[in-house]
Amino acid sequence: MNLPNRLTVTRLCLVPVFIALYLCPYFTDISVPQIHILFTDISVIQLLAFIVFLGASLTDFLDGYLARKNHLVTTFGKFVDPIADKMLVNSALILLTWNNKMSVIALIVMLLRDTFVDGVRLVASSSNRVLAASIYGKLKTVTQMVGICLLLLNNPIFAHWDIPFANYVINIAACVSLLSGIDYFWKNRDLIMESM
Repeated sequence: MNLPNRLTVTRLCLVPVFIALYLCPYFTDISVPQIHILFTDISVIQLLAFIVFLGASLTDFLDGYLARKNHLVTTFGKFVDPIADKMLVNSALILLTWNNKMSVIALIVMLLRDTFVDGVRLVASSSNRVLAASIYGKLKTVTQMVGICLLLLNNPIFAHWDIPFANYVINIAACVSLLSGIDYFWKNRDLIMESM
């Protein structure tokens, strides 16, 4: 197994670790110390969950970069990498929504967009067509990651002034997700219509 694929598998393995750390304070009687960083309070376990999420997110960028740079793209990587990405991001979005840190509407928009795009990709692959990623998709990923990180850290810096900046970022991510889905539909409308 090459290095990019190992990074992908590592990310996949970090998903349950992230979920367990995030849920630990809610389902155990463990007394968790709080620390004050960047004008906000956060539990040590929350901070660990953030670190795991951030580390897993970085493997997402690193594995793709290494695979392309070193010509190590594999069928395994093409298949497992998007699954690992979706498991990590969607589990974080679901947990943050469950914990009332973000809007249910934003969650639904992002999950529906991903489901739609995955469906279009499946249709395209059955026709041996490769669909290029768009700038909206890349922007969606970046805004999602930044928004999730800010929410995991309890809206650092901005919490001091009661400005819900993290929510603004995650709502922007939902809007970009919607734009990305519309763009994906428009660019691939012929393929979609052919498959009906």
